[in-house]
Amino acid sequence: MMSVTMDECSSSAVRASDVPIEDVGPGIKRQMLGYGPGIMICRVWFEKDAIGDVHSHFHSQSSYVESGRFMVHVDGKDFELGAGDCFYVAPHQDHGAVCLEAGVLLDTFSPAREDFLDAGDPS
Repeated sequence: MMSVTMDECSSSAVRASDVPIEDVGPGIKRQMLGYGPGIMICRVWFEKDAIGDVHSHFHSQSSYVESGRFMVHVDGKDFELGAGDCFYVAPHQDHGAVCLEAGVLLDTFSPAREDFLDAGDPS
């Protein structure tokens, strides 16, 4: 993947079949879909027992559970969530997830995660 500046945006219409899926950790894959400087949406697949480590960032994040079951940790609280549920993470809040049943999260970030766009840059 080329380095992308935040002045660039994804296409107005994004076909998931045209977007690469990348391994981002044991049992976790990510696909970056629509984005512009102020917003980004990603699809993230988790195998059972995969762990999204607790971390924080300056972005706001809202995540929708498309499928599966997750134990989600946000700001010192734990929630078991399943298909159709969602969670919100304010900037700088610690958060993470453990996948209890294989599934998919749709993560939305504001502003866009420039670090995700540059992750595959070989330079």
